[in-house]
Amino acid sequence: MPGTGCNSYQRLILNRRTLLGAGACGLSIPAILQARAIGKVAGQIPADTAVIQYWLGGAASHQETYDPKPDAPAEFRGPFGTISTNVPGVQICETLPMHANVIDKVTLIRSMGHDNSDHQHGMHWCQTGHDAKASGVNPFKASSHPSIGSVTHRVRAANHPSMPAYVHIGYPLDRGPFRHFPHSAAYLGRQFDPYIILDRRTGDGKDPGQDRDFRVDNLDFTAGLTLSSVSDRRQLLAQLDRLRRETDQSGMMGAMDHFHQTAFEMITGPRARKAFDLEQEDVRTRERYGPTRPGQTALLARRLVEAGVTFVTVVDPGVGLSSSGWDLHTELEWGMNTACPRMDRAVTALIEDLFERGLDKNVLLVVWGEFGRTPKMNDRAGRDHWGSVQSVLVAGGGTRGGQVIGASTAKGEVPHDRHLWPYDMLATMYHHLGINTEQSFHNLAGRPIPVLAEGKPIPELL
Repeated sequence: MPGTGCNSYQRLILNRRTLLGAGACGLSIPAILQARAIGKVAGQIPADTAVIQYWLGGAASHQETYDPKPDAPAEFRGPFGTISTNVPGVQICETLPMHANVIDKVTLIRSMGHDNSDHQHGMHWCQTGHDAKASGVNPFKASSHPSIGSVTHRVRAANHPSMPAYVHIGYPLDRGPFRHFPHSAAYLGRQFDPYIILDRRTGDGKDPGQDRDFRVDNLDFTAGLTLSSVSDRRQLLAQLDRLRRETDQSGMMGAMDHFHQTAFEMITGPRARKAFDLEQEDVRTRERYGPTRPGQTALLARRLVEAGVTFVTVVDPGVGLSSSGWDLHTELEWGMNTACPRMDRAVTALIEDLFERGLDKNVLLVVWGEFGRTPKMNDRAGRDHWGSVQSVLVAGGGTRGGQVIGASTAKGEVPHDRHLWPYDMLATMYHHLGINTEQSFHNLAGRPIPVLAEGKPIPELL
């Protein structure tokens, strides 16, 4: 299982002992399910709320997305113009024309910022709500605090017992320019790390462009196992079907207690397999999201929260991991022209889909990255790292649309008013999920650490 303390990439044999002994590597799925049931009885588990975090890996430029500066000098303004939206007075960059039609459903935050312009530190800020520097931990080697997805897994578990609680869809977390640590469970234990879903053909750093045959080839979610000995999707499904038939015929299912049976169902049952199978989706809906990796993974995220996953992170790879995602130090104009059409289509389809399906109250969508980009273009026609200010899009979760919260200065340098920090955004997500941020968990030294040391839910979003 990813993050169980065992080698997730070792060769494992799929059999009854592997599936039913889920605690063999330090994780007891039945125990987690039992704790969740106790929490429900005690009234501690809220309604089936969920979060989709659409992560712009590498950090997209705020000027070239949600906070254009049309009146700034050319070297600050950049190569693109602005367009009006369906909310009077609100403009966005011309790179996102489809966004212009859904601004009445979203809130744009233009004054988020923190104090570090390094990728790993920036991700640590946004994924945990804590400053890695203050903890004396090198985020290139470890995370000092668990990610919001892992805390959600620990406190809330999944909204449906047949689904995993925390799913990460995107590039491999243990390699590449943006390492996995800020998305991990840290001292909560590796059993609360995300279930990692990859498309094998586009998860290797190649340009994730047009792919009309996109499918999720990696079924790591099935028992959380990476089965190097089972590379064919149909072979794995056939093994699961056979195992299930044999178990039913042997009478083992009847002998298992409730929580073991529920864990077995999560591993072998049809709900998770159906949710992860994009071929179950209507062709017109798949086309609406776009025949691209960003589009199809956004659609997969909707399918997962609808099926009972509580927290999903979707990594939009921008121009491709080989070019560091949205990290456009050079050729900004080319990069945004390459990446934005795919992201524009994927995000707007997701927003409209959530509203049309009546999921907009329960599912909160947050679109952001680890920081913004430098206000002034560099001499390589790009923008560099800039932690001081960034933009965030928020939709659903019962929030009011058509808002703009805060503003950056005229050249996009720092927040001009309503300076918000990543921990404020995380506090808002935790509030939506019904998680008390003052509760503590013990770190590896046995010290109680609160979920968040700072931050309050953003009132305009409540």
